[in-house]
Amino acid sequence: MTHRIALVTGATGGVGSAICTALAEAGCKVVGTDITAGTEKGDAWITQMENDGTPCELVKMDVRDTENCKVVVSDVESRVGPIDVLVNCAGITRDGTFRKMDFAQWKAVLDTNLDSMFNVTHPVVGGMMERGFGRVVNISSLNGVKGQFGQANYSASKGGIHGFTMAVAQEVARKGVTVNTVSPGYLSTEMVMAVPEDVRNKIIAQIPVGRLGEAAEVADAVAFLARDESGYITGMNFNINGGQHMQH
Repeated sequence: MTHRIALVTGATGGVGSAICTALAEAGCKVVGTDITAGTEKGDAWITQMENDGTPCELVKMDVRDTENCKVVVSDVESRVGPIDVLVNCAGITRDGTFRKMDFAQWKAVLDTNLDSMFNVTHPVVGGMMERGFGRVVNISSLNGVKGQFGQANYSASKGGIHGFTMAVAQEVARKGVTVNTVSPGYLSTEMVMAVPEDVRNKIIAQIPVGRLGEAAEVADAVAFLARDESGYITGMNFNINGGQHMQH
């Protein structure tokens, strides 16, 4: 993937950071986007990536804002070059049982997790088709596949991602562009590790491999799908959940 340009949304999160690292190690020029760009957190991320030997640019993008996404994509492509690889990784949670969930909780999650699929992919995919090459990888979730108590909004948004993947994959396949989904299970990210130990142990007990996953394991799958050699794989959902939910 040497000289390929990759754009990764939600770059400063645990999974986003691992994906940026994996793509940079594979030879991509990586541009991360995050709402925290330009803040102390964003600057610390840039420094950490440089210290790790995988320097990446970080630009501010609000994946909920259609016009902002157009402007940012245009700026990146004019400064850095055409985007060859897009990883839609930005996502949030606003958990609560459906009966007690208000519309603001619902809308916040759908705006960030699902509307972002259109907002970021739309200004990128046309250029990919014109050039005859593109890799789009959308990050969904185990809970978008099987559902989860207290996550009607999150499960709906993540389930919708793969529907989006399958539809767009059919439209762009003949132009050399692939679109795939990666659905991680429970990972040893900051969010999961903050869960009380007894709850975390109950989660692990449901995972056949007997442990939480690592963000790097998800990132490896993304890097594989982004390769030039992965052009015959499209419209697929790669479940990375330690066997917690198996599909044929």
